[in-house]
Amino acid sequence: MSIFSRYIIRNLFLGFAAAAGLLLPLFTTFNLIGELDDVSPGGYRWTQAVMVVLMTLPRTLIDLGPFIALLGGIVGLGQLSKSGELTAIRTTGCSIFKIAMVTLSAGLMLIVALGVIDEWIASPMQQQALQIKTRYSNHDTAGNILWARRDNEFVTVKSLDAHHQPEGIELFYYRADRSLQRYIYARTATISDNGTWRLEGVNQKEWSNGKETTETKENIVWSSLFAGMSLEELTLPSNSFSVKQLDHYISYLKSTGQPSLEFTLALWLKLGHPLLILAMILLAIPFTFSAPRAPGLGSRLAVGVIVGLLTYVCDQIIVNLGLLYSLNVQLTTLAPPILLLAVALILVYRFDRQP
Repeated sequence: MSIFSRYIIRNLFLGFAAAAGLLLPLFTTFNLIGELDDVSPGGYRWTQAVMVVLMTLPRTLIDLGPFIALLGGIVGLGQLSKSGELTAIRTTGCSIFKIAMVTLSAGLMLIVALGVIDEWIASPMQQQALQIKTRYSNHDTAGNILWARRDNEFVTVKSLDAHHQPEGIELFYYRADRSLQRYIYARTATISDNGTWRLEGVNQKEWSNGKETTETKENIVWSSLFAGMSLEELTLPSNSFSVKQLDHYISYLKSTGQPSLEFTLALWLKLGHPLLILAMILLAIPFTFSAPRAPGLGSRLAVGVIVGLLTYVCDQIIVNLGLLYSLNVQLTTLAPPILLLAVALILVYRFDRQP
């Protein structure tokens, strides 16, 4: 790597830092306002809301990655252009295309850094934050938070207690003709190390030959359908999972006959995130090498914000339409960043061909 390349990358990372320093406090404030709305007397306190916001800072940083790439690229390259250093670099024979490739190298470094943060820092901390909020929120759970299926056996869990043990467990056993054969309700359950559940406070009903029999038991042992998965993990939203967790959870959902589209979509969104970052940082090149009479750095940043917001809105619309109409997940998640990357490369090529 030449000295010019290292110098450009250094300035780009200074731009990334400046963009992050601007965007993170702004969006953290928005997040805090949202969390304070959930504060209630005797339940979720403001100190816990602040803790939740701070613990989700890494996730906010990951989500802002494309914006940081675009605005940081505009700032980093814009400062070099403003001082005439980019012009001096170009006089050494370094073309706009080569500068774009150096910019992409900086983008790859940013992607690796954000990927490490996402997998080992952001996801665990966000999950802990959500568990803290759930633990101290005093609202009732609407409906069943967990359900699973194994052949003709269905299970639902209404809630988890303070020790993350299941409460309100219902088991349904169906015949081949889909008629209900047996129903079991357990007040609570204790999970053993081998994955089996000790159901306690059990009421059981069974239907045979048109007759119903009812039986009450103190406890029974049940081979759980949730074996191999943490119940706390199963209650978390898809965007809080790491790539490894998503892959594991998708396999679990498929093995228990549950819909996995939402989590498959979350997985491919994470895999497509690096492409979006590369596309956004590459878009900084046209902003930098625009005509001499083009607006200054401040105006370019404003336009960059608009471009970033439009890109985000369009991406969300396409992804949600794909989820609504069950379209191909890879197409709906990867097509927008690939298309944007192609547009950015075309713009770079056009600027490179200019005299």
